[in-house]
Amino acid sequence: MNERRPIECWLSDMDGVLVHEGKPVPGADEFIRRLRDSGKRFLVLTNNSIYTPRDLSVRLRGAGLEVPPESIWTSALATARFLDDQRPGGSAYVIGEAGLTTALHETGYILTDIDPEYVVLGETRTYSFTAITKAIRLIEAGARFIATNPDPVGPSAEGSLPACGAVAAMITKATGVEPYFVGKPNPMMMRSALNAINGHSETTAMIGDRMDTDVVSGMEAGLHTILVLTGVTTRDQIDRFPFRPSTVVESVADLIELVE
Repeated sequence: MNERRPIECWLSDMDGVLVHEGKPVPGADEFIRRLRDSGKRFLVLTNNSIYTPRDLSVRLRGAGLEVPPESIWTSALATARFLDDQRPGGSAYVIGEAGLTTALHETGYILTDIDPEYVVLGETRTYSFTAITKAIRLIEAGARFIATNPDPVGPSAEGSLPACGAVAAMITKATGVEPYFVGKPNPMMMRSALNAINGHSETTAMIGDRMDTDVVSGMEAGLHTILVLTGVTTRDQIDRFPFRPSTVVESVADLIELVE
């Protein structure tokens, strides 16, 4: 690793780093165990806004990874914190599932389709044409447009599903209004995670499997970035990008001994 202050906090992407197609990456269980035993502050990050941290904790436990809900940070939580900072106690029309609606409710937001200040788009497995039409009309009437993440597709057992970014593009095409995306690669996601654990960029590492989301957002937030090769980005693709991670390792198993 490059010379810098010791790592006191760890941020890790979930899919491609800790789990792959629903199965744990070899060494991920020991890495999480080492983080918990060391007392280091850490968060597992995901752009997925469908599930609450409690839901995701249970899903990870099913894959053999013991990650408590308070150690999970989603784009839904980041979006709720962003809106709470911008307009505390505001109102929003929301397209999404429990992960997003719960996060907004817990910050004191009112969810309504009557003259909301924001239209907030998240992910759902059942995008409704009626709901999308309502969102378009509310944006045309002056509501500000926020989206949890720019991911165009999401995985499923049957293949790719349209995700938040794809639906946001449809709404933008209809209204001419671009959304503000809170999730990765926006460094806002990293900064909100740091705030959640009272971390500092100079002593925090971000582990990810994608150069175009995890590494770039971590870099722009001033974090030590670690690319693992168990997910999307391969070693021969790294040089195609105009930036580099601080460290490249084969998998999260190679990081276990770095947690002190």
